[in-house]
Amino acid sequence: MILDLPYNFHWIEPGEAARAAQAYLGFFGQFLDGHGIRSVVNLRGCNPQQAWWKYETRVCGARRIIHRDARLSSRQLPSKAMLRDIIDAFDAVPRPLLLKCSGGQDRTSLAAALYLLHRHGWKEHARAQWQFARWPYLHRPRGEQRWLHLLVRYAREDAGGRPLSQWLDADYSANRFRDWLEQNGEHGSYDGLYGVREQPNHV
Repeated sequence: MILDLPYNFHWIEPGEAARAAQAYLGFFGQFLDGHGIRSVVNLRGCNPQQAWWKYETRVCGARRIIHRDARLSSRQLPSKAMLRDIIDAFDAVPRPLLLKCSGGQDRTSLAAALYLLHRHGWKEHARAQWQFARWPYLHRPRGEQRWLHLLVRYAREDAGGRPLSQWLDADYSANRFRDWLEQNGEHGSYDGLYGVREQPNHV
């Protein structure tokens, strides 16, 4: 389709799950129809005050396409609840589903990787890591966005072969992930924990 390039559209699993950017150029309905999308998982969170969210939900509603909000930050480490919400969305919404953030490059890359690992297990680790490729997905992370692809590596190491969902519920926390990043020399790969205000150091 003509909108695939500007919308950074790619299939994760053909006919089952796809990824894309925000529909800033309009024609979102035609775009969804052209790919037979039945649900949209928005990784930017619920933003009813924003025009893009109103437009997106209106288009989905008119077509009886499920619209589900989840939330990720590209710079701050996610809580367990945030990751669980995304995993739950994979199981709850009809397919083909579309994962999207703003540019379809960073948060969407992580969600696409998690989708593959959740659906197929650790044997898809290499394909999950490929979701962070510069080409064709345009993932060019800034310093404080490096944690996104490192989370997949951390999860694999820490899970010890357990399914992603089981590991997430039993062991994941943003604090543990932060500690792992620090221990591996990745202090500058993130900008704090989501929703946690950093306390100043007192002399």
